Amino acid sequence: MEGLVQLKRGDGTETPRRKLAPKPEWLKVRLPAGAGYTRVRDLLHGLNLHTVCEESRCPNVAECWGGGTATVMLMGDVCSRGCRFCHVANGELKPLDPEEPEHLAEAVAQLGLKYLVVTSVDRDELPDQGAGHFAAAIRALKARSPETKLEVLIPDFRGDRACLAEIVAAGPDVVAHNLETVRRLTPTVRDHRAGYDQSLGVLRALAELKPGLPTKSSLMLGLGETREELHEAFGDLRAAGVDVLTLGQYLQPSDWNLKVERFVPPSEFEQLREEALALGYLYVAAGPLVRSSYRAAEFFMEAMLHRDSAAPLPGEAR
Repeated sequence: MEGLVQLKRGDGTETPRRKLAPKPEWLKVRLPAGAGYTRVRDLLHGLNLHTVCEESRCPNVAECWGGGTATVMLMGDVCSRGCRFCHVANGELKPLDPEEPEHLAEAVAQLGLKYLVVTSVDRDELPDQGAGHFAAAIRALKARSPETKLEVLIPDFRGDRACLAEIVAAGPDVVAHNLETVRRLTPTVRDHRAGYDQSLGVLRALAELKPGLPTKSSLMLGLGETREELHEAFGDLRAAGVDVLTLGQYLQPSDWNLKVERFVPPSEFEQLREEALALGYLYVAAGPLVRSSYRAAEFFMEAMLHRDSAAPLPGEAR
C-alpha cells in the first residue's frame, strides 16, 4: 500500500488514508498572522459568518485577510454535495440563518471594502436551492455599502433559470461560476449532481439574462487533465460568454480528497495564460496559487467596472 498510512480509529481498527503529496518550493506560503488577518477573522467569527478561505484551506488566506479582504460563504458551512476536490463539510444540513444577510452587510460596512466576493455552499434540499437567501444577501450588501463592488461566486442551482434570474435581479456587479475541471474528469472530480454542460449552461444563461454582466470561471490544474482538454475547456467557456478566467493548481486539502496528479510549474501556467488570452478573454489570471477568488483578478474586475471606455486594460481583448 505505497503512499498510504494506517490510522487508528476509535474502535481500534486501522483505516488506510493517502499521504498528502509534498509541495514544491513555489507552493510554500507563510502562515497567516498579523493585525489585518486577526481583525478580519475576529469580525467574521463574531458575526457567525463562514469563509471559503478557511473551509477550503486556501493558501492565500494570509495575503487576503492581511489586506482586509475575504471571500464569505453563505448558507452555513455544510454542503449538500460531496465534490471530491472540496474540503467543505458534507453532512447534516442546518436551517438557514435569517440574520445572515444583515450580518454580512454589517461586516462589510465595518471593513470598508472596495471589492467583495460572496459565495455559498450548495443547498439542494431547499425548494429554491437557497437562491432567495443568496439574493437577499446581495440586496442587503448593496443597500448598506453601495460603493462596494460585489462579485458573487454561485452554485449551479442545477441549471434552474428561475434561480439564476433571482440572483441576477438582485444586482451583483460580477457573477462567477466555476467549471472546475475538464469534461473527462468532471464525473470523478465533482458531485454527480454537477455537470460540465450544466455549468456551461449556467454561464450562458447569465449572459442571456443580463447582457453585459461580467462573468468569471475557474479551472483547477494537476488532476490529470491534458493540454488538449484544457484548450477545449478554454474554448467552451469563451463560447459561453465568460469574460475572465482563472487557472490554479489543485492542492489536496486533506488525505480524504483526490490526490494531486501533477504539480504544474509557473512557466507552464504562463504559457496557458497566453493561450487563453488569445481566445478573447478580457483577463486571465494563471499561476500555482491562483484561486477563483484571487486578488489580481479582483483588482482587474474593479478597474473594469470603473474604467473609461477609451482606456483599455492590460490583457484586454480589442
